[in-house]
Amino acid sequence: MIEKRDFYINGRWTAPAAARDYAVIDPSTEEPCAVISLGDRADTEAAVAAAKAALPAWRATAPEERLAYVEKILAIYKERYEEMAEAMSLEMGAPIDFARSEQAGAGTWHIENFIKAAKDFEWVHPLGDGTPGAMIAYEAIGVVGLITPWNWPMNQVTLKVIPALIAGCTMVLKPSEEAPLSSLLFAEFIHDAGVPAGVFNLVNGDGVGVGSQLSTHPDIQMISFTGSTRAGKAISIAAAETLKRVVLELGGKGANLVFADCDEKAVKRGVRHMFENTGQSCNAPSRMLVERSYYEKALEIAAQTAAETQTGNPREPGRHLGPVINKSQFEKIQGLIESGIKEGARLIAGGLGRPEGLNKGYYVRPTIFADCTPEMTIMREEIFGPVLSIMPFDTEEEAVAIANDTPYGLTNYLQTQDPARTNRLLRALDAGMVVANGKSRGAGAPFGGVKASGRAREGGRWGIEEFCDVKSIGGWVE
Repeated sequence: MIEKRDFYINGRWTAPAAARDYAVIDPSTEEPCAVISLGDRADTEAAVAAAKAALPAWRATAPEERLAYVEKILAIYKERYEEMAEAMSLEMGAPIDFARSEQAGAGTWHIENFIKAAKDFEWVHPLGDGTPGAMIAYEAIGVVGLITPWNWPMNQVTLKVIPALIAGCTMVLKPSEEAPLSSLLFAEFIHDAGVPAGVFNLVNGDGVGVGSQLSTHPDIQMISFTGSTRAGKAISIAAAETLKRVVLELGGKGANLVFADCDEKAVKRGVRHMFENTGQSCNAPSRMLVERSYYEKALEIAAQTAAETQTGNPREPGRHLGPVINKSQFEKIQGLIESGIKEGARLIAGGLGRPEGLNKGYYVRPTIFADCTPEMTIMREEIFGPVLSIMPFDTEEEAVAIANDTPYGLTNYLQTQDPARTNRLLRALDAGMVVANGKSRGAGAPFGGVKASGRAREGGRWGIEEFCDVKSIGGWVE
């Protein structure tokens, strides 16, 4: 049993103010694998006080010096990369090969992109031509509270901690209590990099406790939260009293529009993307809309892809799926699969219960429904599991209308070889991110949505800007 009860406050590992053990469950075995502490108000207050005390000096530190600390963090991360992959495989059930290539890799990827963005960032620059002495300055917003989820731990931690450090903010991180081990390891990286005491602090806790305390704290100037839309609404309400900035990266119900002229790998790519991370990604393409003339062929490819998808022990190598995070999530997914059956969707792969041969662990059968309709629960609610819903469409206009008919607006996808249609629909689809034909959005591109998906823009230059206030200056002397 791993014991990690201490918090990281003011540059030291610190015992909790009051004992409050919390078991971290290995989702592949349903058994405890570690014990942490959940903080109370005294721990939160100590962490915020440390961040507040450290702010003036850190904010005044030269940007190049702050960046040098981030480069040290990256070097340590790379040295201890395997430890990070193993931590995430244990705490949230990511298969070890996937944990190495994607989960741990997301952290180094974002840090590298932030370093590149920071080197080109103009902290003070002229407003424009013809306005002598008028300048724009980006300045650290202050002490920030960072609340991260369990599904992509290092992806989200690095998207918040690293730009906050670069911007000159000090911070308190509350990682998910479901998957805290990777964040505790990351705190060791920060400590070993020599980041000054109080700049970075970590307190474990739940949303009702530490999360709410950060959201309402008068000394915190900004909350950056990634998680459910329901929790994001609660945080917005809680934070309103202190008029802090609230940056939210929330849920999604991505549509994947597949036209008859798509490339031959489009459907398989969409199914695999949906099942990646056992479906536990807010940007998953969970609604596949297929042009009717290609519909039956698409269903055949989708069913075959699901049949080829294996599920198994996350500690074993291979390209299989692991479990979902916990019992409540497993039961939620089972309930939504049942609703799809009851509401008349046609099951062409997977279904209720665990995959064959897996009697323990929160494993879900890779599931695909066909003949769905827009009003079905499985087409409306974020499932957060390996469940894909497919339906046909007849016209481009109908497909766009169905795709946009959702409270969410994180990521939509498009599969067509028609250049004019590609660019037309990339603009017509209502989301913060739209991707055509499996192409990358590019290193340093911002991640974030619209509507109920929140309006965060995390990553690259935009991610640094989110942790800054913009100061408008007149009378600057050259």
